[in-house]
Amino acid sequence: MPYLYRAAGPQEHPAPRDARSTHSSRQSFEQLRQECLQKGILFEDADFPANSSSLFYSERPQIPFVWKRPGEIVKNPEFILGGATRTDICQGELGDCWLLAAIASLTLNEKALARVVPQDQSFGPGYAGIFHFQFWQHSEWLDVVVDDRLPTFRDRLVFLHSADHNEFWSALLEKAYAKLNGSYEALKGGSTIEAMEDFTGGVAETFTTREAPENFYEILEKALKRGSLVGCSIDIRNSAESEARTPFGLIKGHAYTVTGIDQVSLRGQRTKLIRVRNPWGQVEWNGSWSDSSPEWRAVGPAEQQRLRHTALDDGEFWMAFGDFTAHFDKVEVCNLTPDALEEDTPHRWEVTVHQGSWVRGSTAGGCRNFLDTFWTNPQIKLSLTEKDEGQAECTLLVALMQKDRRKLKRFGADVLTIGYAIYQCPGKEEHLSKDFFRYHASRARSKTFVNLREVSDRFKLPPGEYILIPSTFEPHQEADFCLRIFSEKKAVTRDLDGDVDVELPEPPKPTPPAQETKEHQEFRALFQRIAGEDMAVNAEELEYVLNAVLRKKKGIRFKQLSLVSCKNIISLMDTSGNGKLEFDEFKVFWDKLKTWIDLFLQFDADKSGTMSSYELRTALRATGFQLSSHLLQLIVLRYADEDLQLGFDDFLNCLVRLENASRVFQALSTKNKDFIHLNINEFITLTMNI
Repeated sequence: MPYLYRAAGPQEHPAPRDARSTHSSRQSFEQLRQECLQKGILFEDADFPANSSSLFYSERPQIPFVWKRPGEIVKNPEFILGGATRTDICQGELGDCWLLAAIASLTLNEKALARVVPQDQSFGPGYAGIFHFQFWQHSEWLDVVVDDRLPTFRDRLVFLHSADHNEFWSALLEKAYAKLNGSYEALKGGSTIEAMEDFTGGVAETFTTREAPENFYEILEKALKRGSLVGCSIDIRNSAESEARTPFGLIKGHAYTVTGIDQVSLRGQRTKLIRVRNPWGQVEWNGSWSDSSPEWRAVGPAEQQRLRHTALDDGEFWMAFGDFTAHFDKVEVCNLTPDALEEDTPHRWEVTVHQGSWVRGSTAGGCRNFLDTFWTNPQIKLSLTEKDEGQAECTLLVALMQKDRRKLKRFGADVLTIGYAIYQCPGKEEHLSKDFFRYHASRARSKTFVNLREVSDRFKLPPGEYILIPSTFEPHQEADFCLRIFSEKKAVTRDLDGDVDVELPEPPKPTPPAQETKEHQEFRALFQRIAGEDMAVNAEELEYVLNAVLRKKKGIRFKQLSLVSCKNIISLMDTSGNGKLEFDEFKVFWDKLKTWIDLFLQFDADKSGTMSSYELRTALRATGFQLSSHLLQLIVLRYADEDLQLGFDDFLNCLVRLENASRVFQALSTKNKDFIHLNINEFITLTMNI
């Protein structure tokens, strides 16, 4: 499916309080609740109905689910009972441990939790069967409402539930997140950091324990003190290892939450410990410092109480930090505000957000391995003008996120392999061409192209101007993306693919008869035979002439110009206003046509008789059109075939329509400058859609 370009360029980073209501009725949570209270009914969410369509999209339930409200499951349901804590999260029959690990981590930060789980709701006064939760999506906070009908089997919740069967906040949160992503099934499999970002709007950093910095313990300690969400996992080498248990009681390919970090004195030495939680609510580490290990007998009761050590099989356990880095492979940290982890004093970064799209045939160029199309990717100019305090360089963190892939799972969309590269800007204020990338190496890049929702890395670069290019690994892959740039000092960004002026040249004057070539003289004779006594051709006659001539032209693939196309040509070239082309008018068009044919042959790189849609940008620029990515995408969708190729008739039709629209715009803006409130790219886009 096509992904059309959307509101590109830098945008404000919205505050959570600006959460946008998402219900199809366009009513807010409070409006919907009051409406139900006035009618004396319980809310039923038509956007996410209590049936199998909200559960699965690729399979049928293996057991007969019954949707019930909490009051139909227990006598005295509570939204939150005794505070929302990490023990309220127990995994059900859905493979979403990554989500549960993020929720458990969220409970450690009261401020962040209160934003995701608003406190203005309960099963007490004002209850109307409706609840709401707030999630961050692509630089925007959304308010998601759900009714409280939950899937059950034999009066027990099938999916996420609390250890206390009277408490329902976590089950309703899971339902709201499932609605956000299209279904419960869409939540199967994922990365903890994905949900952490959706709960906070923060920025993620991933550490591989075997490559972690020497001060890794201090980094995690500082992150947890600041309220950052931290998750960890053990890699798997194949699908058979998924959820396999190690001899030490750890689960491979399973998402865990880091819930604490501390040190204890053991036999006169300080020992670094870290606390981890399994969202299953059971199955724990059985090595050193596990719940019943002998190390705890050497620690006094006061110290055990301070660390809240218990010997319960609740899924949470302590382990030595050395064992943690030896057994876990990956640690994911989501900073609630993008504070630099290695700095002693937390500080806010400047944030710039760009929304964009990779569109097959125009802006989906793939990585640098595909030089012929790489240059067509979106290009964002980045100006770093201020050095870090006391440093010679500028620190920035670049996070590239592909949008809505989990929601699109039901349509067969997979997470794409994405990454980005940063180049030194050559000083030009235009989209860089293929030749630039042929001869220049990148100054920085994402560590790898990876099939995750987001790729983020930290860089230090000298002050200067750079071009940042986000891309998929393979060309022709479509997706919308959100690019966030965090910098310690103010950075200026500009999209090089935004609206720009169209530099349309004046049409050439007719060649005097004395300077006509033999070809022109022969064509005059043909024109006289076709035009008749009035020495002017109408659309039908023009159609015959052009098709007869172009069929004989070697080196171009040509189907046939339609009558409508010929009427457009007459509209473009008819200066006398008689609806026909006189010979001088046609002569001007013919000279223009020869130029266009030469350009077409020039940009037909493989001599196939067609032009690649990726070369269309440069070919149009050569004719005087410097188009925005949005307009270019519309043109490709209209004129390119399934193989992203344009025949000459497609190319000619495109140019004629562009020139017609440009001349109309120029005429209107000259006559009445207050009449045209659009720029020329917007005006042409409007006419291309008519």
